[in-house]
Amino acid sequence: MNFPILPTGRTAWLAALAAPIALIIAATAPDAWLIVPAAAVALLVLVLLDGLLAGKLVDSRIIHPADSEVGEPLKLGCLAEFAGRSSRARPDVALSVDTRLQPDGRIEMPLGQSADSDSWYGEAKPVPIRRGTAPITKMWLRWAGPLGLGARQISQELDQEIRIWPDLSPVRSPELQNYLRDAQFGLIARRIRGEGTQFEALSEYEAGMDRRRIDWKASARHTKLYARENESERNNQIIFAFDCGQAMCEPVDGLPRIDRAVTAALTASYVALKGGDRVSLFGFAQRPEVMTPFVGDTRAFYQLQSAAAGLDYHAEEPNFTLALASLTAKLQRRSLIILFTDFTDPTGAEMMIESVGRLVEKHLVLFVTIEDQELSELADTQPNTLDDLAVAVTADTLAKQRAVVLQRLRQMGVDIIEAPWDQIGYRLIDSYLNIKRSGAIG
Repeated sequence: MNFPILPTGRTAWLAALAAPIALIIAATAPDAWLIVPAAAVALLVLVLLDGLLAGKLVDSRIIHPADSEVGEPLKLGCLAEFAGRSSRARPDVALSVDTRLQPDGRIEMPLGQSADSDSWYGEAKPVPIRRGTAPITKMWLRWAGPLGLGARQISQELDQEIRIWPDLSPVRSPELQNYLRDAQFGLIARRIRGEGTQFEALSEYEAGMDRRRIDWKASARHTKLYARENESERNNQIIFAFDCGQAMCEPVDGLPRIDRAVTAALTASYVALKGGDRVSLFGFAQRPEVMTPFVGDTRAFYQLQSAAAGLDYHAEEPNFTLALASLTAKLQRRSLIILFTDFTDPTGAEMMIESVGRLVEKHLVLFVTIEDQELSELADTQPNTLDDLAVAVTADTLAKQRAVVLQRLRQMGVDIIEAPWDQIGYRLIDSYLNIKRSGAIG
């Protein structure tokens, strides 16, 4: 394999410093002009010799995991082995990658020599910012000679890729795992006793119990007060619906809103599966994109994860009318529909309200939106200039329009969750459990 020899930055600096000297020689001693081209030839020879002494590349490999999660750092490494190399200068590697891994599409890393071998290794830890498949398409590797004047460089086409999945760190968190081990769920999804609609057992009435739970017929037979214990319904249908349109693609704390929503939904869906319910994912923009079959076992949780990874990003306004009508047509029984969306345009919000209103007629709807903290900060900032005042007034107007939309949804009977992105997941779990205890889904 042939490696072209190139001048380094040090060579360029030497040439730049020598240029004024050459001008001085040409001005003061015209007869000595031959020194200038001779020096240039000498520098060129040094560059070539230094490049030859840089050694040969024996092998190079890019090391990376096959899968990663959005928002979580991944380890991307390069291993290179050289022969006949005496220089201790660090080789440099540059990679051309998908913008899911790096916004500018380029990752650079210096290599360090291993203590017990002639191999060199370096790594970078990019943080994926979007889901999907991120290809690594090309590598440039350059290593200099002992003088640092000449370097060898190769460029190599690569056919490698990293699959970027939704962030499941909340599902693996000790807090959630301990939560699922409490008396309510247990390791095998014990029955949830509460204020559901399915009769479970009779127990002696105790002070503090709701009097409406007293079973008067059973109490009359036993001459003691007995109360009914109902079991919260299981096998409910839970649909997590995602707006994949423009507003949900806007970033919040470094990641698109849709990715924050997907993480919260997968966390809640895992809890729902543990509770004995059936879960489906639905994604839409201008038209429906994803509709999974209902999953009823935690062993099939990966199906939901795979479907969530396929939710694309769309720089367009969503069509709520078509999407929610299509969803309603596919549901044969009353279900809990958890809708993740956001809105900025009053006209689009009006169409969304109309579509959700038709959905509420047959199903229970939980509306989830991420709190716009930036909008609140702009509205509350003390203005110092006319421009600041205009920004504050606009932000306050948008905040009031947002509040009006949410209030109209509440008046229609829609439950609302509006919270910062890092609180959405657990707020959603609490709301789901409250709904489940009340038996409102079936």
